Amino acid sequence: MANDAALRASLLSLAAVIVVVGIFTHSPMKMLATYAFGVLAIAAVLLPDWDYFNRDFSRWPYPVTAEERASHLSRSSGFSRFASSPLRLIAYGAIYGYGLYKWWDYVSK
Repeated sequence: MANDAALRASLLSLAAVIVVVGIFTHSPMKMLATYAFGVLAIAAVLLPDWDYFNRDFSRWPYPVTAEERASHLSRSSGFSRFASSPLRLIAYGAIYGYGLYKWWDYVSK
């Protein structure tokens, strides 16, 4: 992963959320569910090789060349890379929205 600081900050934020859930619910199972949901959510956003997936679909069977990686890095950085794919934003919004709803439904009971 290119940006370890984002992963570190995300995991620290997740730890704070787990502590808050534990304080308010007094349930180790709800803390574990929060941990599992949070780690999966963080992994799905931060760990994929976006240089690989942001290429043309016909290029996916082939390794990323140095030129493709350099052109991707020069075009965008951080969360601006999501702006080029509205379908990805819609999919992530739907999946994470539903997951967050189910997590909240479980934790709030």
